[in-house]
Amino acid sequence: MTDLHDFSIPRLIVSGLRGGSGKTILSLCLVTLFREKNLKVTPFKKGPDYIDAGWLAKAADSPCYNLDLFMMTPEQALQSFMSHSHNAQIALIEGNRGLYDGVDHEGTYSTAELAKLLKAPVIIIVDCTKATNTIAAMVLGCQKMDTKVPIGGVVLNQVATARQEAVIKKAIHMKSNLPVVGAIPKLKKDPFPERHMGLTPFQEHQDIDQSFALVAEIGGKYIDVEQVLKIANEAQQIKMGQGSDRIDLSQSKGAPSVKIGIIRDSAFQFYYQENFEELEKRGAALIEVSPLREKQLPDIDALYIGGGFPETHAIALADNTSFRKALCSAIDKGLPVYAECGGLMYLGKELVLDGRKYPMAGIFPIVFGMERKPQAHGYTVVEVEETNPYFPQKTVLKGHEFHYSRVLDFEKGDSSLVFSVRRGKGIIDNKDGLCYKNVLAAYTHLHAIGSPEWADGAVRCATAFRGLK
Repeated sequence: MTDLHDFSIPRLIVSGLRGGSGKTILSLCLVTLFREKNLKVTPFKKGPDYIDAGWLAKAADSPCYNLDLFMMTPEQALQSFMSHSHNAQIALIEGNRGLYDGVDHEGTYSTAELAKLLKAPVIIIVDCTKATNTIAAMVLGCQKMDTKVPIGGVVLNQVATARQEAVIKKAIHMKSNLPVVGAIPKLKKDPFPERHMGLTPFQEHQDIDQSFALVAEIGGKYIDVEQVLKIANEAQQIKMGQGSDRIDLSQSKGAPSVKIGIIRDSAFQFYYQENFEELEKRGAALIEVSPLREKQLPDIDALYIGGGFPETHAIALADNTSFRKALCSAIDKGLPVYAECGGLMYLGKELVLDGRKYPMAGIFPIVFGMERKPQAHGYTVVEVEETNPYFPQKTVLKGHEFHYSRVLDFEKGDSSLVFSVRRGKGIIDNKDGLCYKNVLAAYTHLHAIGSPEWADGAVRCATAFRGLK
């Protein structure tokens, strides 16, 4: 443990006035520009997001971490930021939605609140389509909404002409006295196509190098990186309060005591980096497994199946009968398995796409179908009601769900639904968390920093199973 009464690292938050304003492209531009200056960058993503975080990690060549004030306490978020960025030369945090947006009218869990917690200057990117002076009014409104939010500069996006750019710059300077540190024109080619209200995951992107080359070109032409770095260097020191001034910076994990398989490939790719690290800190060695490529399970003591897009790989998943049989056999012998969202779908009986049925692992007698619109999207709060191998009863867990699938047919059979959903939708009838033997699968995604009980339970189950083998 290390005393960090005063913690300081150049840092900034990229935010906007709404979702889809250009935050991710700007963030990737800045990460690229920082790396061109040979700076070691630690990227963060605000909110429960996997896809943007994946792109940021790829751009930085360094893991991206999530910071979320709903799923974490402010102290947990601050400690995660400090412990993961203390060896970097600069930290960049991409916000989500608009600067003040959150689940309530006060923006309790907003990017603005995170900026105040981290004392991180905010760069606002603003879509300037068919507007001039009104852009200055919106920027001024962000300044006046909460004067404690350290707004440091503005980037203009979707600029049509040089005249429009000049007028907006003058208006912003006159009304808010903020520097405009970049102006990105309307681009002829979008370097990052979207799917499901967000970017296509980089694992499925056809030409990553070309996209990053375009990002580097955009950043080099239209962003004043020296001004941005000046703003980042103006970040104030974080002074830790009583009881929270000892931060664990140790990366020592000791000798692994259990082996946990991670199903990770283009079908299952939605994982928080912190979840891996928290498993490792508790003595787990992580072994990647793919039901797309492999026929058998390796020698493991537990299995973790994250979210993803099993529907885009339904044929390959269904065709790999050897892997499905091996998984079923291991589960019957007591292998602990924890699954989320896409992992839940894979453990079901069938996946129905356009009227065609694709057999899945068949652990649970549940059939899933896909819809064009989200069936659930947002934060969740669940309470553990029934006995299960992972969580004590009465445990309250905060997470999120985002899926286009829905239950078409469900027979409870030998399984039980162990979570009562206080907020969110869950699997069926305000219940989530299907449990069978040592398997627990839910639509809710959990973050290991905010829900340390998850990693505790996973390693405990793995240890118990290892002792029985």
